[in-house]
This record gives sequence, structure tokens and C-alpha cells, in this order.
Amino acid sequence: MIDKVWAATALKSYCWRLSPGADLKQSLQAFAESYAVTAGCILTTVGSLQQASLRFAGQDSATVLTDRFEIVSLVGTLSRSGMHLHLAIADSQGQTLGGHVMPGCLIYTTAEIVVGILPELTFQRQLDDQTGYRELAITDLGEQ
Repeated sequence: MIDKVWAATALKSYCWRLSPGADLKQSLQAFAESYAVTAGCILTTVGSLQQASLRFAGQDSATVLTDRFEIVSLVGTLSRSGMHLHLAIADSQGQTLGGHVMPGCLIYTTAEIVVGILPELTFQRQLDDQTGYRELAITDLGEQ
């Protein structure tokens, strides 16, 4: 059930490249903090990892995989107050695996990232009594 739909009138995009050894999640959090991002989304990301740290569905902790992986998809929301990111990777045989991005996803050759910023919204994480998780809470700055 949808509680409410928000519409932002502007989208500002930022693009950059991560170098070998950079931590994907930590780099995205540093970007959000440095640019005071209140609401953003991953538009696209391609690249490769030498290590993936993913939390699979229904698991409490991360699984760390060491190999050469292609980033085939990165999706999610981010702000300086938190983020929710899912990553799909492919191995040398094209087998894909995906999960929740955890610290320790280390870049192998590159990660080309494009993030969209929604300046009229604020994304925060609040405990949801129904799910037991910190879920997305959206505030429209134009309505305040």
C-alpha cells in the first residue's frame, strides 16, 4: 500500500570514478556527507570488484567473496543520514549474485558512478514497527 507519493521537480546529477582499492559503500557515504546530500538515488554504476561484501536476504551478517567480479547493477537510495543499496555482481562465468551492499566491496579496476540528487526531498531512516527495520522516511521540503 502506498501511503503518499512525492514528486521532486529537479534532479541534479553527479558523476565520478572510483580507483582500485576504494571501498564502494564508504565512498558513497563520503560523497553524501561531503555534498550534504539529503536525498539521492543511484542512476547507474558499472565497474569491477576484487572483493564483494554482501548481506544476503534473511541473513544477519555479510558474506565476503574474493575474486574478480563485474558490477552489473547497483541500485538504491542515499543521503548523509544513511543509505540502502543493493548490488548485483557477475563472476568470470557470468553467474550473478546479489545482495545488500556492506563495507568491504573493494574496487578492482574502476567503478563509474552516476548519482541523482533530489534537492527538494529529505531521505531519513526510521524504525518501522511493522517490519522491525529502519525504513525510508521521505520529507518534502517544499511542503514545510
